[in-house]
Amino acid sequence: QVQLVESGGGLVQAGGSLRLSCAASGSIISINTMGWFRQAPGNERELVAVITSSGTANYADSVTGRFTISRDNAKNTVYLQMNNLKPEDTAVYYCNARGSFYRHTGYAPFDSWGQGTQVTVSS
Repeated sequence: QVQLVESGGGLVQAGGSLRLSCAASGSIISINTMGWFRQAPGNERELVAVITSSGTANYADSVTGRFTISRDNAKNTVYLQMNNLKPEDTAVYYCNARGSFYRHTGYAPFDSWGQGTQVTVSS
């Protein structure tokens, strides 16, 4: 299978910045999309940003202009630069990756999630 390991969460004051990283490992053939989702207490998990292997990015309206997603295909790593953070950005942030990997029966698709990293923005 494919494992995702996130890092970079923490506590920051409103207006501050954080950078999240997520590295994928395993018998990866290719990664089509990598993205970030978040889930605040009592809320459903929501898309924050997603990026394709060619670099096309899409953002939730609530973070457009403040967050930037990028990826390093050679390292199978995706980043989320978060600027001008607001208290409403407080949530657990999850990394997601979709693509294909080797298994003993041949190629197979994967849709993997990281363990989540807490981002807390104080007012």
